[in-house]
Amino acid sequence: MKDTQIKRLLEAEKKRQKKVINLIASENFVSADVLEALGSELTNKYAEGYSGKRYYGGNEIVDKVEDLCIERALKLFGLDANKWHVNVQALSGSPANLAVYVGVLGLKNDGQPPKIMGMSLDHGGHLTHGHKVSATGKFFTQVPYGLDPKTEMLNYVQLREIAMKERPAIIVAGYTAYPRRIDWAKMREIADACGALLMVDMSHVAGLVAGGAYPAPFPYADIVTTTTHKTLRGPRSALIFVRKDARELDKKIDKAVFPGLQGGPHENQIAAVAVALKEAASPAFKKYAQQVVKNAAALANELRNCGWRLISGGTDSHLILIDTWNSGVKNAKGAGAVPGKDASDKLEKVGIIVNKNGIPFDSRSPVDPSGIRIGSAAETTHGKKEKDFRAIAKKIDEVLRK
Repeated sequence: MKDTQIKRLLEAEKKRQKKVINLIASENFVSADVLEALGSELTNKYAEGYSGKRYYGGNEIVDKVEDLCIERALKLFGLDANKWHVNVQALSGSPANLAVYVGVLGLKNDGQPPKIMGMSLDHGGHLTHGHKVSATGKFFTQVPYGLDPKTEMLNYVQLREIAMKERPAIIVAGYTAYPRRIDWAKMREIADACGALLMVDMSHVAGLVAGGAYPAPFPYADIVTTTTHKTLRGPRSALIFVRKDARELDKKIDKAVFPGLQGGPHENQIAAVAVALKEAASPAFKKYAQQVVKNAAALANELRNCGWRLISGGTDSHLILIDTWNSGVKNAKGAGAVPGKDASDKLEKVGIIVNKNGIPFDSRSPVDPSGIRIGSAAETTHGKKEKDFRAIAKKIDEVLRK
C-alpha cells in the first residue's frame, strides 16, 4: 500500500486485535476468504436494482454473486425458496430494520404513526426497535416492553397484556442485550392475538441458529432480520428474510430497500456474506456454534462463583450481562460497587475488551451504567475452550477487585 499513514494504522489495528482478549458480544473475526471477497474488484461495480433488473450494464457477474448469496442464505437456515424470500442488499442491521418498517407500514400517515412494539433500550432492546433517538422512533411510535423485575426475563403474560391494549402493527422480538432463549411460539401467539406482524431481529444469535445451538425463529416469524458480523462470523452487512404470502411483504420490503432507502448495493459486501454463509453451513461451524454456548456458560458460571451478579442469573447464548454496581463484591480495601464505565476501562488496560452496558431497571446513567456486556463468540473463533473462559472469568474478577 502506497498510503503509508493508512498502512500503519491498519497494521496497528491488526496487532491490537491479535494481542487483546475480545469479549465484545457483537464482534467476531472473519476468515481470510471473507476479507478477500470484501476487498475484491466487485468494489468497482455499481449495480442499482435487483438481479436481472439492473439500471446499468455489465452486471452479468454480480447477478450471479447476488443470486448465489440468496441461495446460500435460504439453504443455511433450511428455508424453502417458494415460501421465503431474502433480501441481501441491506447495508447493515439498522437500515435493514428501517426498511422493514417503511416497507410494511409506510411513512405517510393520516393520523397517529403506526405502532412498533419493541423492548425498551434500557432493558436490552435495540435503538432500531423504536427508540425515540432512532429514525424508527421518529417515524413510528414505540410501544415499549421490558423484563420482569424479579426474574429479569421476558414475562409473556405481561407482553400479551401490553399487546392487547396497544394493538401494535408489528411486534419485534430478538434483542441486543438479552442473554436468554426466546420462546418464539409464545411471541407468535401474542402477535396473532393482537393482529400484529411478528418480526424477529436475530442479529446476535444468527450464527447460533445456523449451528443448531439456539432455536430457529422461522417457523413462527413473518419477517426475520439479522446482521452478519456477530455470531454468523461474516462482514458488516444484513439479511432480511420475508415469508411469501398474499400480503406480498417481500415485494414491499424490497422496494423499501431499493429505491426507498438505498442506491446501488455493495456487491463486494454481498460476495463476502456469501462466503460466510458457505462457511456457516460446514460441520466445523456447527461445532463452533455449540462451543460458543458452552464457553459462555463456563464464563458465566465462573463469574457467578466469584460473586458477581449476572442479569437473569446466567445465559443461554453467547452473551452475558454483569451487574458490576450491585453485586456486592469487595476489593482488598473493603470497597466495592464498580461502575460499568470504570469496569470497562480497567479491563481494557489489561487487554480484555468489553463494553459498558445498562442493566434492567438501571439506576445509573447510560453513559456510565451499572454493568458490562460480554460475549464468547470472538474468542471461540480463536480456539478457546471452557477452561480458557474460566481463566478469563478469574482474570476479570481479579482486575475488577483492585
